[in-house]
Amino acid sequence: MTKPKKERKVMHPPVAVYFKPTGVPLFQLEQVILTVDEYEAIRLGDDEELKHEEASLKMKISRPTFTRLLNSAHKKIANALVNGKAIRIEGGSYIFLNNRYFCSQCRHIWSLKQGSLLPEACPECGSSGIVDLSLQCGYGKGHGGRGRRCRHGNKSY
Repeated sequence: MTKPKKERKVMHPPVAVYFKPTGVPLFQLEQVILTVDEYEAIRLGDDEELKHEEASLKMKISRPTFTRLLNSAHKKIANALVNGKAIRIEGGSYIFLNNRYFCSQCRHIWSLKQGSLLPEACPECGSSGIVDLSLQCGYGKGHGGRGRRCRHGNKSY
């Protein structure tokens, strides 16, 4: 029996969960699944250029685990780029520390601390067309359907 994966700390959900080659409908493409914790490793290690030790502390995992996540993410992204596949960010074992919201009216994106009350209106335009970006990530079911879970604030899904 394998050891259950710890919930990795992820700063906030990704703004977009699909990336694909232009000109090809999504239904015609093979997909590569990048887990939310692999996405966070890419964000911290490549985008923020943190050292592996620093990034692993932010995710509350060991440095070797962070390096494995980052290497796995790099292989998946390379596979998608070289072979013209779509990338979908979904699943994994994670917990969001903050949440992001998107206004469908003015396209404004903002973050709130996890556990904060759901906003009733966009802070920019006052529209009620708000999308909770944490709901796009599949609630952590990305490891072969074994029910890895993501927690949002105090709620467990």
